[in-house]
Amino acid sequence: MATGGQGVYLHTADGRRVIDGSGGAAVACLGHGNARVNAAIADQLARVAYVHTAIFTNAAAEELAEWLLDGEPGGLTHAYFISSGSEGMEAALKLARQYFLEIGQHQRTRFIARRQSYHGNTLGALAAGGNMMRRAPYAPILSDAFSHVSPCFAYRFQQAGESDAQYVQRLADELEAEFQRLGPQNVVAFCAEPVVGATTGCVTALPGYFPAMRAVCDRHGALLILDEVMCGMGRTGSQHAWEQEGVTPDIQVIAKGLGGGYQPIGGILIGRRVIAALRAGTGAFMHGHTYQAHPVACAAALAVQKVIREDDLLANVRAMGARLANGLTERLGNHAHVGDIRGRGLFQAIELVADRASKAPFDPALKMNDRVKVEALARDLAIYPMGGTIDGKRGDHICIAPPYIATPPEIDAIVARLGDAVDAAVAGM
Repeated sequence: MATGGQGVYLHTADGRRVIDGSGGAAVACLGHGNARVNAAIADQLARVAYVHTAIFTNAAAEELAEWLLDGEPGGLTHAYFISSGSEGMEAALKLARQYFLEIGQHQRTRFIARRQSYHGNTLGALAAGGNMMRRAPYAPILSDAFSHVSPCFAYRFQQAGESDAQYVQRLADELEAEFQRLGPQNVVAFCAEPVVGATTGCVTALPGYFPAMRAVCDRHGALLILDEVMCGMGRTGSQHAWEQEGVTPDIQVIAKGLGGGYQPIGGILIGRRVIAALRAGTGAFMHGHTYQAHPVACAAALAVQKVIREDDLLANVRAMGARLANGLTERLGNHAHVGDIRGRGLFQAIELVADRASKAPFDPALKMNDRVKVEALARDLAIYPMGGTIDGKRGDHICIAPPYIATPPEIDAIVARLGDAVDAAVAGM
């Protein structure tokens, strides 16, 4: 039972002080108990808690949009705020489809995403995602408008003797082949996480991968949807993860670090040409939620984003991210049961293996990721474990995504406690 929190720590009913080493699910980017954010929430509640967007807008939503879109980053000009990342992905998919309706290409009904991806838990978002473990119970009711190609996951799927450039080209060829199989004129969009989050554990793409994928989309007139629910809003050291990839999206999905957990909020950022098509056509997005652009949620998110900028926390993300990566490498880089250490910024992961040389995973029945979670919590560290890293069944990884305010001693404590937890989990097999 969590009873309170301050900074990077959560307080429990039995009197423990636990380091929130993953910010929950990479959400609590400012940690807990931030007085400026709490004051902004209270101030908004004193003004107006809720209005319906069919009639009203509100100052918090408008100011949040202006703040995020100042200078039109990457050609993104408009925002649409809802209450979660899954809702954001649903909105992105529907808006992408509507874009082609507006410009008269009604035949475009297919989406391409990647295996071992995750885009949310609603039926549309789950169909888009490639997390086979989470899809399985609902497969009979998932839309067949989605197909999946290979991820850019070099540790697991780059072939022996294959250069980075050759691997990227192979993936580009695979995406091109999928466009051709579906009929290029029928594809709405390609969807991807710039840094894959929960499903494979902080997997970054090789240099040139996203420009190659963008080129395939552009060649056939399809949109690029980037899901930055987990990896965006500063988590990798830049405001948007795509800034480090050499591409810009047509639609970007955001959540988690947007509001830092202080209120439920997600959204999409929308490119100029998509908005232009709607303006020239029906003039409205045919979609809506009761709590979209919720004043209190938007006020909280605006306060979170102001703290990040005013306190120069992205610089801290880069510095502490490097410290975290170096610390994990020093503590676990030669560990017999840690096959890979990867990530970017304060979004890092370790992949657990039964045999380091062959990369053989542990038997899924052992639930090694959960064993590490239990051992970490026993050492007052909360982390984010996941299984099915390789194919939805095999493989274990641990995500580490501490708040942007983390200090060097706190980063060092995370590394030390996680290292001890891995040792204890292996010893207890």
